[in-house]
Amino acid sequence: MSRRPAAPVVAALALASLAVLTTLVTAVGGAPFAVDTAVRDAALEHRAGLGPAAKALTTTGTGAVPYLLAAAAGWLASARAVGRTLDRALGVVAAEAVLGAGQLARIGLRVAVDRPRPPADGWLSAAHAASFPSGHATTSALAGGLLAWALLRRYPGGPGRAAAGCALLWAVGVALTRVVLGVHWASDLVGGWLLATGWLALTLPALARVLERPALPLRPWRRNPRIG
Repeated sequence: MSRRPAAPVVAALALASLAVLTTLVTAVGGAPFAVDTAVRDAALEHRAGLGPAAKALTTTGTGAVPYLLAAAAGWLASARAVGRTLDRALGVVAAEAVLGAGQLARIGLRVAVDRPRPPADGWLSAAHAASFPSGHATTSALAGGLLAWALLRRYPGGPGRAAAGCALLWAVGVALTRVVLGVHWASDLVGGWLLATGWLALTLPALARVLERPALPLRPWRRNPRIG
């Protein structure tokens, strides 16, 4: 029976790959790779009619939606704490912390690399700041990954797997809209996915330990439940 790869191995592979990609991007001064140009040209050529749907989907990859999904993940993952509001609240806070810290890492990398975006004449949506890694790709992968992990933790059977797959498909769809809309290179998406994968592999084991700790008392100020 094969064993799943340990989280540290996944984290090491993802972050090492991200380091290589980041080095390559900076080595060419942020210029697109041949595959970036080819993917962009194909997207611009075949995106007719996809603009409205891409714009609608891309809006779900930023703002409140990813944080709502992370909150749902923290709530669902606290399965042991059914009916225990305090434990569920701690799960929500911990999941939000994973997403928020991942965002800080993404912003730091974006500022450090400072890669220019694709030419604005191909944009179908407004964009700002540097291009690498894609904020939408990173954020949606973090939120979708958190939700998928929580669904599999709470519902390990077929329905849970199907729901987790939908969460991951949403994250991939959000990322792909950035190329369809012309505001990111394909390698920006890959950088976001690698960062999110590495970050989740590092933090989800710690999040699981937080959720598996002894339950918080319902009334911590009472040492003796008979004293009222």
